[in-house]
This record gives sequence, structure tokens and C-alpha cells, in this order.
Amino acid sequence: MRTTVGIIGGGPAGLLLARLLHRTGIDCVVLESRTRAYVEQRQRAGMLEQGTVDALRECGAADRLEAEGLIHNGIELRFDRERHRIDFPVLTGGRTVTIYAQTEIVKDLVELQLADGPPLLFEAEAVAVENAVEEPGGGAPLVRFVHDGREQTLTCDYVVGCDGFHGIARDAFPAAVSRTYEHEYPYSWLGILADVAPSCEELIYARGPGGFALHSMRSTSVSRLYLQVPNGTDTDDWPDGRIWDELDARFAIDGDWLLERGPITSKSVTGMRSYVHEPMRHGRLFLAGDAAHIVPPTGAKGLNLAVSDVRVLARAFAELHRSGSTQLLDSYSELCLERVWQATRFSYDMTRMLHAQPDGDAFEDRLQHARLRRIAASRPAAAELAANYTGLPLAATVRAVGPTGVH
Repeated sequence: MRTTVGIIGGGPAGLLLARLLHRTGIDCVVLESRTRAYVEQRQRAGMLEQGTVDALRECGAADRLEAEGLIHNGIELRFDRERHRIDFPVLTGGRTVTIYAQTEIVKDLVELQLADGPPLLFEAEAVAVENAVEEPGGGAPLVRFVHDGREQTLTCDYVVGCDGFHGIARDAFPAAVSRTYEHEYPYSWLGILADVAPSCEELIYARGPGGFALHSMRSTSVSRLYLQVPNGTDTDDWPDGRIWDELDARFAIDGDWLLERGPITSKSVTGMRSYVHEPMRHGRLFLAGDAAHIVPPTGAKGLNLAVSDVRVLARAFAELHRSGSTQLLDSYSELCLERVWQATRFSYDMTRMLHAQPDGDAFEDRLQHARLRRIAASRPAAAELAANYTGLPLAATVRAVGPTGVH
């Protein structure tokens, strides 16, 4: 097989990049190691910044999102049995966020890709990337992959790794150029899906007596909730009644509010880490999304960072296709990492502010309350949180690159 851009990974980043490239006339092939059923059922967060919604509209994948997505105008912070609302439009000049499950985004993109897009191969496991980081003249980049029981080769001009944290693309970077930055958090999230209407109209971030809790939703009839738990927690140690009781305690306020309970259909434990790989491009190999960076879910940045990566990359390939200029491609890593580190900082700050520290540090506890009080009492502090949560505009972190750059 021969194509211009070989994309490893059929998650939202890879699929969105393929759609954006297709709409500008650039050939590509997407290799996804899992089955279509697995990819379309994989549960992930679904809080979308406006830039993510705009990108889905741009590639024609927003019809169901427009009909079913839930627009949120704020979030609620709860601590010391009080509730404080952060009003996004008032604090940001009109920006909002949209709740639409990542699972549904993938379904929408897969359907479009299979209907009229470039090739999307399921159960095509990439096993090696060759020549993509070699010096010029070393041969065309290629991806070796196994499909239909035999090894095949995809020859490309460029390779983009959208294959997640455990994928092979990042390992193809020479050790001499790779730099990694990582932080492991001393707690995890116990997440549940419940067949019950949400008990709130907007997300609730709570700092309760037992630690952090989050009330989110997948739809008007399905709730998504999380509890801070110790690392190594087994879901078997958390029967349904214990989960609901602990959520009740952490969301408790002095006022009229009730947490609705319902059948729990799914339980999982997610570890918390921050991770950044630099650079995000070497030679003709690019990284996007979780292949290059991981953030804790507290700030809801993971999917949105992946989308901002591929938006920059799609524009860079479009510029190359239109004018032959590699200027934006050459700046890809620098431009994306500026935004990545801002999102990493925000996610770290949110996580440290809202989670109880396992060592019981009283000093840290008082600092957390001071940060929360500052946000609740200060419009500038609340505006800073709102600006980061709704997503910094792409132009704020992607500097102009000459007359044909991103503005």
C-alpha cells in the first residue's frame, strides 16, 4: 500500500485527522489494531471545548452532536458544604462547553470514514515504523502491520502516531532526541456509569470530607460519577451501596439538594498521571494525542488536547499540499507543546486543589481550601479557571508562523 500520510490509531485523534486531510485532498490510511466493535464501545470522557466542536463541524461529523450534545454554561465547586457556581459565558465572553461522549464521536467519525473517506483498516496492528526518523535519502517511511493474518507494508511520505500511550510510534523516536516528563499522583478515580438521570444540570467538582468527587453525565438519562480512591483499589471492595453513600457524603451541602441513585452498570478504576514527551515530531514521524501527552482527567483536557494537535497538523499538511511550504510542519512540535504544557499545568493545579492528600498533610489541606476560597471570592481567579476549562483559543498558543501560518 502507498499513501501520503500513514495514521497509526483509529481513535478520535486519528479519525479526525483523516477526515480533515480527506477534505483538503490529501491521501491517508488509518490503521487500527482493535475491532470496530471495541473502538466504538470504549468508554472515555466527553467534555468538549468549543474548538473541538468546531473541528467536528468542519469535517462534517457534528450532526448528532448538534442534536444530542448538552451545552453547559458552567461548573459547580463544592467544599465546606457550600456550592459556588463558575459562570463560563460571563467570565469568558460567551464561551461554553458541550457534553457528548467520546464513544459517540468515534461512532460518527467511523461511519463517515467508511462511507466516503480514505481507507480505515480495523484489526490492523502496526508492529514497526521504519525510515521515518532517518536522514534524507534513507528511503521512504513505512509502517509494517499485520492484517488478515499476514504482515503487510504501508509506504508513506509521513507517519502520524495517534496510537495512545502504549502504542509503538513514540518508541520509534531515537533515544538521543527523546525527553520525557512524568508525574504519578498518589490516588486514583473509581468511576461508575449509572442508569439514572443526572442530579445536576452542570458538572459538580466536590472536595468532601473523604476526598474528591465528580458528578458528570453521559446523557439526560445516564450519569457518570467519580470518587477519589487509593491507588490499587479493587472495584470488588466497593459494592453499590458503599459507592452511593460515599458520593452522598462528599457532595453534601447545607441546602436542598438530593443525589439520585440508580442501577450501576459499569465500574472502573483509573490511575492518575501527567506525562509529556518532547519533541512531538522528529523527521517524518509525528505524535498526536495520548501518544505524546497524558493529563489527569480533572481538567477534562485529554481529548481536547488531541483535537488541537490534529487541527494544527491538518493545517500544516494542507499548507504543504497547497504551497509546498514545510514551515508549519517544521514548527508543529513547538506550537503544540506550548498548549500542552499550559493544559498540563491547569490539570495539575485542579487535581492538587481538589484531592485530599493521602499523607494527611494539614498544611496542604489548608492551602487547598485557600485556593478554593480565592476562586469563590475573586472574579479574576474564577475567570482564570473558566478560561482554561473552556479551552484557550488556538490562536493564543499557536503563534503566527510567517504569512501562511496559523493565526
